[in-house]
Amino acid sequence: MSELRLMKGNEAIAEAAIRCGADGYFGYPITPQSEVMETLMALKPWETTGMVVLQAESEVASINMLYGGAGCGKRVMTSSSSPGISLMQEGLSYMAGAELPCLVVNVVRGGPGLGTIQPAQSDYFQAVKGGGHGDYKLIVLAPSSVQEMADFVELAFDLAFKYRNPAMILSDGMIGQMMEKVELKPQKKRWTNEEIDEMHPWATTGKKKDRERNIITSLELDPEKQEKANERIQAKYKELQEKEVRYEAVDTDDAEYLLMAYGSSARISLAAKEILRAKGLKVGLLRPITLFPFPVKQLQDLAGQLKGVLSVEMSSGQMVEDIRLAVEGKVRVEHFGRLGGVVPSPEEVANALEQKLIGGK
Repeated sequence: MSELRLMKGNEAIAEAAIRCGADGYFGYPITPQSEVMETLMALKPWETTGMVVLQAESEVASINMLYGGAGCGKRVMTSSSSPGISLMQEGLSYMAGAELPCLVVNVVRGGPGLGTIQPAQSDYFQAVKGGGHGDYKLIVLAPSSVQEMADFVELAFDLAFKYRNPAMILSDGMIGQMMEKVELKPQKKRWTNEEIDEMHPWATTGKKKDRERNIITSLELDPEKQEKANERIQAKYKELQEKEVRYEAVDTDDAEYLLMAYGSSARISLAAKEILRAKGLKVGLLRPITLFPFPVKQLQDLAGQLKGVLSVEMSSGQMVEDIRLAVEGKVRVEHFGRLGGVVPSPEEVANALEQKLIGGK
């Protein structure tokens, strides 16, 4: 049965992981996401579903544990915050090259460096551009509520396995720590090894004797073969862009100005939109739910009717570059952001749109 509960975003991640039938969590504590592992440890899913929960020696260890679990076709995940995710980049690049599915949760905090433990959105480039080496991308989902923190766990696993690619939930310290009512889905069973054998013939379960090789690796010394592997990976990204874009559009039908934001900034921008609408300004909100694949076509379709777009981010301006690329110079695009863990108010966002796009009128 479904269950309603008041909980933190980080706690919702943990509950959803167990309920969707995850096989393993391998993580390392770091503020502001430590409650993910703390909740899993408190719930002891190894006694009920058999899910493994392990505190690794480091973030580097945890991402390589994911590599092993994913290679066996298991639904495995980790969570961390900005500096910890940076340590995982080599492993994520390996897994993307080996075409292995997994889930990584980043509850973003301010940087650079150790920075602050307050919420930020300054990891956008790292998440959507491929933070490690090589031509690869992650599937990136951006929740703006505690309910979406829960819902996106299963969605991320589904997309990761469908496209054999690592997926990331890109949250922030505000969503991770806030409490809201959440509807938790009924418990699902973990896959059996027999089901994995049938569904995922690429997995190294140890039962297949007709595999070309008994390891999964991203290493290929023949450049022509490596080129073909890369071309196959790029084809997946094109398919993702065509089929898996998710977004929310609010009051965009008659909009002359557009606020574009994700995560916590989208919640704030929704309130700012109402302030501006009350002044008689035709303002809409476009919230990307998938940061990769990005809602390029949706932006292009709106560009012809718009006088301006304001990208609202808790960063110095990262998503704004993808917006400018999408609209191809057909509409003015500006950025408003706060840095270092400072959370803007709806009034600040509303004022920024008026000043940057309307000239203070």
